[in-house]
Amino acid sequence: MPTQPLHPLPPLREAVKAHGLSASKALGQNFLFDEQLLDRIAAIPGNLDEELVFEVGPGPGGLTRACLRAGAQVIAVERDDRAMPLLAELSDAFPNKLQVLADDALNIDVNAVTGGRPYHIIANLPYNVGTLLFTRWLEPAAWPPQWKSLTLMFQQEVAERIVAPVGSNAYGRLAVLAQWRCNVKIAMKVHRSAFTPPPKVMSAIVHLTPADEPAGVNPRILSRLTEKGFGQRRKMLRQSLKGMDGAIDACEALGIDPTRRAETVSVAEWVALARALSASA
Repeated sequence: MPTQPLHPLPPLREAVKAHGLSASKALGQNFLFDEQLLDRIAAIPGNLDEELVFEVGPGPGGLTRACLRAGAQVIAVERDDRAMPLLAELSDAFPNKLQVLADDALNIDVNAVTGGRPYHIIANLPYNVGTLLFTRWLEPAAWPPQWKSLTLMFQQEVAERIVAPVGSNAYGRLAVLAQWRCNVKIAMKVHRSAFTPPPKVMSAIVHLTPADEPAGVNPRILSRLTEKGFGQRRKMLRQSLKGMDGAIDACEALGIDPTRRAETVSVAEWVALARALSASA
């Protein structure tokens, strides 16, 4: 059920103004002040009452507020010292509900800081590290992962790459890594005018939940395969995959023509290739 703060909080825009906080271009920040929109984002994973949420880059805490109002316990990692007073006010307003880690998200082992509890990741990801964090969360050796869902805001172009079907212009490595063992969808598009300052591009929120993992596949081998295959998109598989022992033989054994290019190879075919190489590893 919705949770009320211990004491009234000023509107987010007023709180940011009072603290003299502005979005940092160097940190890839763009602030969202529309609290109804933020509540809609926090609702995407479903009921958050008593759930644990890990948030990256809360900035002034707009999305953090929404998650706390939804009843979640939040662990947030923030590298911008300027945001700490605002986040401290949130922590005071929602006692024992918010833990803030003053660090870079790239340094954080989320499974460790969440203490073994299942959790949701909800984040308006900084554009400059979003894809790197995303691929890291997609590649745990153990499956299903400790996270229950990912609700992540990206540039719309990146979001479309994550959900892209085979053969489309946007289809590539991100699509394969996201779709081979996750349910993936674009949950919401966010107009650039919703942000302060407005970014140059539109944004979209991608929602992922774990699906069944195909048997017999080493995630590291699939990751290497797609890195090589899509790293040289214009080349045929016989060229782009020749650096991986057994890859071309596996293509031929599976009936995947090695003169094809990576963007024509379906997620299921990439998985079959990775399975064949995993068996011989």
